[in-house]
Amino acid sequence: PYVSLDRPTFDRVIDFVATGGYALRNYERYARIRQTKEGLWRVSNPRVAQQYRLNVGTIIEVPALNVRYVQAGSKGAASRGGRVLGKIEEAFLETLTYGDTFMFAGRVLRFEGIRDNECFVSNAPGSEAKVPYYGGGKFPLSTYLAEQVRAMLDDPQRWKKLPEQVADWLRFQADKSVLPKRDDLLIETFPRGNRHYLVAYPFEGRLAHQTLGMLLTRRLDRAGAKPVGFVATDYALAIWSLADMGWMFKNKKPSLAALFDQDMLGDDLEAWFADSWLLKRTFRNCALISGLIEKRHPGKEKSGRQVTVSTDLIYDVLRSHEPDHILLQATRADAATGLLDVSRLAEMLSRILGRIVHKDLEQISPLAVPIMLEIGKMPVHGEADETLLMDAATLVEEAMGPEMAD
Repeated sequence: PYVSLDRPTFDRVIDFVATGGYALRNYERYARIRQTKEGLWRVSNPRVAQQYRLNVGTIIEVPALNVRYVQAGSKGAASRGGRVLGKIEEAFLETLTYGDTFMFAGRVLRFEGIRDNECFVSNAPGSEAKVPYYGGGKFPLSTYLAEQVRAMLDDPQRWKKLPEQVADWLRFQADKSVLPKRDDLLIETFPRGNRHYLVAYPFEGRLAHQTLGMLLTRRLDRAGAKPVGFVATDYALAIWSLADMGWMFKNKKPSLAALFDQDMLGDDLEAWFADSWLLKRTFRNCALISGLIEKRHPGKEKSGRQVTVSTDLIYDVLRSHEPDHILLQATRADAATGLLDVSRLAEMLSRILGRIVHKDLEQISPLAVPIMLEIGKMPVHGEADETLLMDAATLVEEAMGPEMAD
């Protein structure tokens, strides 16, 4: 596993274990090994060895944060007196930035910030959920399976093996719009109600699509499209806005080539990192695994809140005084690969270069129906069930016509 480890990085790791790094070298607790006169590195004292044995193999759990009301605009620094609405997994919350809205407990809430182990929210009356719902953790679509799905859509001969209803659905898509080619990216735009929709079909998995949605909405906002929200699945990404994105793309304001340019993984990704809590929460895991923070002690164990407070303080110190610290670099790499699937997104952007197909439609296409049904999806039972069924029937009828819907 260490075949690609170069000597400078190895030396930095040794320095980290020996001193904690430049910003922490004045603290004795981070000096876990010392060099002897013979040049050998030894554990500094028996307590360090004991602590290592206690903490080796520590499981990194997925914490759930309390969702607590505060006054709008407080950014979580104000009163903690609001009531708790429930708990949400941190993996969902850490991707939000200040002002984002999301659905929880049947309400649209505005994200105000995170402090310790609590997420602060305020009411967002009349707003639409930018992140419509939390679908839980999912394994992303494998690259091989994604390629085979694109190949199947591009080869009508293979449709014979599909259920008849699915094959008919694909034929309706080819008739009313187009089917994405194996190496192309199909972008459909269409109006519905008082919103304008963009649906892309990258087939690269939910993680990569979620990251793509975050970056595209930032770009569309700068272009004046007034994006309201987005939703991602394993197969597609949908963004809805107030401005007519189809008209904007046809008039190159901006062009789709510019919108999907690979440079979005530069400044836009950096800006999103700066606005979100993702890096700080990922650093906590790196700090635990590396032994910088010890969760277990003889006869006791730190709570999740205590660990979070400790790692947040160290993260802020390192960001201010040693931004190139090896743990901060590991944190960025971990976030980019494991949580955001940036490498896969980069491969997709390279693959579609010059191969974007845009269809500006008057109404929703058959292929867009599944992801449109995901928008605003919440498990609210009762009268809402009937409403959701009616919405599904309406979407199918719009996309495929009343005859096929029946």
